[in-house]
Amino acid sequence: MMIIVDKALQECLASGNPVKVGMIGAGFMGRGIANQIINSVPGMELVAIANRHLEGARRAYQEAGIEEVQEIETTMALEESISQGRYAIAEDAKLLCRAEQIDALIEVTGTIEYAAEIVMEAIANRKHVILMNAELDGTIGPILKVYAERAGVILSACDGDQPGVQMNLYRFVKSIGLTPLLCGNIKGLQDPYRNPTTQEGFARRWGQKPHMVTSFADGTKISFEQAIVANATGMKVAQRGMLGYEFKGHVDEMTGMYDVERLKELGGIVDYVVGAKPSPGVFVFATHDDPKQQHYLNLYKLGEGPLYSFYTPYHLCHFEVPLSVARVVLLQDAVMSPLGKPQVDVVATAKIDLKKGDLLDGIGYYMTYGQCENSEVVQAENLLPMGLAEGCRLKRDIAKDSVLTYKDVELPSGRLCDRLRAEQNTYFSKATKQKLVL
Repeated sequence: MMIIVDKALQECLASGNPVKVGMIGAGFMGRGIANQIINSVPGMELVAIANRHLEGARRAYQEAGIEEVQEIETTMALEESISQGRYAIAEDAKLLCRAEQIDALIEVTGTIEYAAEIVMEAIANRKHVILMNAELDGTIGPILKVYAERAGVILSACDGDQPGVQMNLYRFVKSIGLTPLLCGNIKGLQDPYRNPTTQEGFARRWGQKPHMVTSFADGTKISFEQAIVANATGMKVAQRGMLGYEFKGHVDEMTGMYDVERLKELGGIVDYVVGAKPSPGVFVFATHDDPKQQHYLNLYKLGEGPLYSFYTPYHLCHFEVPLSVARVVLLQDAVMSPLGKPQVDVVATAKIDLKKGDLLDGIGYYMTYGQCENSEVVQAENLLPMGLAEGCRLKRDIAKDSVLTYKDVELPSGRLCDRLRAEQNTYFSKATKQKLVL
């Protein structure tokens, strides 16, 4: 994809018309993105950063070598700052959403409720949004996309993180005439009972937050990542929590481990493997119906089938995010967004025995972990989405490893994310019924 995008950005640079980007969030990933755009992406400018603590936004610019930044408190001040070629920081992210000169926003907060408000404001102001937030996307992405389409803008996940890398590979495999039947994610560790205490040392070593690295270790993050791949491809999961084989060899050697007919029946699946090489990459298994092409694939060392293995041996996270912005703004090409109704959701599961009256903590903490489940099952069983679990109060005791339902909890009042989730359920339930009538 870079082969096209690099030239498009060179033209922006040559014409003196760079892509102007605003970023919401300045944590570990946000700082990486800022450094990348400012120092390695000619033809693109990071004109403003919003962060709930101004010092975080200032630090992101400073680490990228920008010392002079302007604190702004109004949209007019931001517009003036951009016109003068200066860099701006703000506590109020909505100022960036309303600035006419900004072409696109990168959302990298890792939140649900706060991010939902910002994305809705951005869409209302006809801004393209690039999400580095699988948690938000996997909870209410389908309805946010409906709003984006109505406004004539693009809501997209990003290159670099594993879902985007899988989607690029999926599109490539489809484009050469094969039928993808499995999109896979390679993990080094999966233990649903990890928590911020167990992960503190690792987090400190890499300068990350303990709850963030816990969400990687306990399977919640990969569940959100695979859910959004499923929603973008129409795939399902083979079972609750995915198959999640442990395998020490290369993913090429795994093609015989899956029932091809079952994969076809499900319309393809998303899955993960623990311990396989090339770690930490992604893979796509696909079939080809033409015996003549099967012969060529065998000649080209992809084996005799019926499943052929394609993989990308790395994911480079923030390095590729600016390319996603360029794809959206310059080529109107979303890296990845939901096709329509949700296919797979992430459901909240008890990490420990939970007690009536407990107030649930958030993603990557002590009380819950997330598992993938097919959306039809989630609706039928009224299961509680992981992205909405934080802040819910338990109405009854819940045993460890039980999946929570809406009946088990009292939701916090007045949350936008709950309203959007309810709207998503209603919208796609009606859409399905209308299709059946037709």
